[in-house]
Amino acid sequence: MGATVFGGVNTDKIYLNDATLWSGEPVNADMNPDAYKTIPAIREALMNENYKLADSLQRKVQGSFSQSFAPLGTMFINFHHDESPQKYYRELNINNAISQTTYEINGVKFTREYFISYPDQVMIIKLTSSEKSALNFDINFQSLLKFKVKTDNNSLDVVGYAPYHTEPSYRNNIKNTVLFDENRGTKFASLFKINNLDGEVIKTDSSIGLQNGSEAIIFISIATSFNGFDKNPAAAEGIDFHSIALRNLNNSFHKSFQDLKKNHMEDYQTYFNRVSLNLGITSAPDLPTDERLRRYAKGLEDKNLEILYFQYGRYLLISSSRTEGVPANLQGIWNPYIRPPWSSNFTININAEENYWLAENANLSEMHIPMLKFIENIATTGKITAKKTFMGLVAGLLAIIPIFGQ
Repeated sequence: MGATVFGGVNTDKIYLNDATLWSGEPVNADMNPDAYKTIPAIREALMNENYKLADSLQRKVQGSFSQSFAPLGTMFINFHHDESPQKYYRELNINNAISQTTYEINGVKFTREYFISYPDQVMIIKLTSSEKSALNFDINFQSLLKFKVKTDNNSLDVVGYAPYHTEPSYRNNIKNTVLFDENRGTKFASLFKINNLDGEVIKTDSSIGLQNGSEAIIFISIATSFNGFDKNPAAAEGIDFHSIALRNLNNSFHKSFQDLKKNHMEDYQTYFNRVSLNLGITSAPDLPTDERLRRYAKGLEDKNLEILYFQYGRYLLISSSRTEGVPANLQGIWNPYIRPPWSSNFTININAEENYWLAENANLSEMHIPMLKFIENIATTGKITAKKTFMGLVAGLLAIIPIFGQ
């Protein structure tokens, strides 16, 4: 699961994603059986240094475009504030993978704490106010995908599905660039539930919230029907995504916030705390990150910013590469677009490699496993491509080479 937390005061917008939620469906690996017929012409064009022709011809050797990583949806937490905030502060603490937002309104301090727990498979948002009855909010959900919402007591239940086809964003002047069919494509569930210390949980047909409280924990559970690269996620081969999301939600809901946070931090820090980096004494002042970046752009020394940047890369890889067979992609689990740049996919000419430069050098070998499994999966279908292309070339050569004998 991935979340982009914006930390707004009146409305906190949070992009939600799942690494396994993509457009598309299983395709025929032998989609271009005549590809080999073009290879002699490509070779001839290269020999003649006609690179423009070679480039146009090589497109006939390719298969279809890859599909796009899909944005699951956006969660909105709407707060009922009447005045402007003071003392606003937010942070992402990469030592424990926890985000926090705080501010004051009319002397009341409001605090939000966010993290996604790998061992419990839920996102946790703890909301508190320093005075009784000061915490008032409601939660709703929107998505660029197809979805339905229902509410029940203190729960918001969302089910939906991704497109079965999405054209890459760089393919223009094409009609019907995003195609939906409720019987095709990957399905998803996103469940929200409030555990309140006080106040009253309220609901409408499309939202849940809290009225006159001082502390509440929001649980978010996500699952998809993806069941492997070679199975149809819309058919019986897909997994029971809603049951999985509900099970993870129920298993975590009655745990204390302290236990959930402890489970999350112990799991995350198992990997993050393996490596420290020391670049020596620094004279740079301790400033907010945006000010440090502007200062650094002027050529001023800030060794601690360089250390932070290095560790931020490790934090990102730990956060986005723990799903077997589904490695970190371009924009990763923080993509908000239905037609993202370069489909937010696995561009293996350089971007996928860049994502994994840190894996071995920065002592995160376990994060390499999703990429290695992905390569193994590609090889499964790649055998068909290689066999068809190679055997086709051999057959073509045998047809033109004279056979000598007695």
